[in-house]
Amino acid sequence: MKNIYKCAMATAIISLMGFANLPVHESQAKWSIKQTNEWQKKYGWLRGCNFIPSTAINQLEMWQYETFDTATINKELSWANEIGLNMMRVFLHHKVWEQDPDGFKKRIETYLAISKKNNIFTMFVFFDDCWAKTAAIGKQPVPRAGIHNSGWLQDPGQRESSDTLYFSKLEIYVKDIMNSFANDKRIILWDLYNEPGNTSKGDSSMHLLKRVFRWARETKVKQPITVGVWSDRYPNLNKVQLENSDIISYHNYNKEESQLAQISYLKHYNRPIICSEYMARTKGSLFQTIMPLLKKENVGAINWGFVSGKTNTIFEWNDKSHTDGSEPTLWFHDIYRKDKTAFSVDEINVIKKLCSE
Repeated sequence: MKNIYKCAMATAIISLMGFANLPVHESQAKWSIKQTNEWQKKYGWLRGCNFIPSTAINQLEMWQYETFDTATINKELSWANEIGLNMMRVFLHHKVWEQDPDGFKKRIETYLAISKKNNIFTMFVFFDDCWAKTAAIGKQPVPRAGIHNSGWLQDPGQRESSDTLYFSKLEIYVKDIMNSFANDKRIILWDLYNEPGNTSKGDSSMHLLKRVFRWARETKVKQPITVGVWSDRYPNLNKVQLENSDIISYHNYNKEESQLAQISYLKHYNRPIICSEYMARTKGSLFQTIMPLLKKENVGAINWGFVSGKTNTIFEWNDKSHTDGSEPTLWFHDIYRKDKTAFSVDEINVIKKLCSE
């Protein structure tokens, strides 16, 4: 009886939102190697950050109407443009769409207009298996002192990511966003799923991973798609990610030897490669060493974090030694403070030099 009720409710919601009879598009094929190489020639070496404005603790606070901070977004993207960055990886969240689909898409349009003004391309991310297991629209919590990403949210959430009854809503969400921006040249790439299997989900994330690839292929998007590999603990997930991505992407927070080994392996796919997460100072992943390596190998370089703010990513993942509010001597992520003071002037000089050569 419970499942029948849930299914009926899902159908009612879809119908009320006006999406009950979505147009069906013929499935697109995976991009050819030739197509991806032409894409890479067009855009050249991509470099940037995983971006969230310093005034937002998570994806909901970034995108909800009440807290959508265009002034801060414009200011911080202008700083990125000044040092030569040309791409940002930006997380969406289906809860914002669920509350107000048209309003969410208008805010995405506003974000893209700001990013274009600052010469920044965008790589949007849909789903995410990291951090808090539930999410709720409304006022978001304040950051917990000294705790890395204390307010970041999984999307769709721990329970919903394996609830196939919930997938019908997620399918509509993904297709609505992708079809609405299918020809948008400001969007350079769609990242369908961040770190599937994280937060102890493991292979249970396979259900949603396979479906989101299929949903994306059923849209009319002109941009390529990817899902980055991030851990060798999940070979089954990695296989699906690599075999279905147009552009190869990966995460690596380790030193040069690890980066080179991973790049060498991924080059066997003969497709453009993007490191969509790197730079963790306490792990030895540094701008001074990793960013030049990525440029030399013609691998896109997207570090985690830009302006230190409510996400608390200057603190290391599991470090709880700064819950008194003190600042670590060596920041884990991020480049600037809110007043535009750089954590390291040397880092800024390295970034500027690499971006201008």
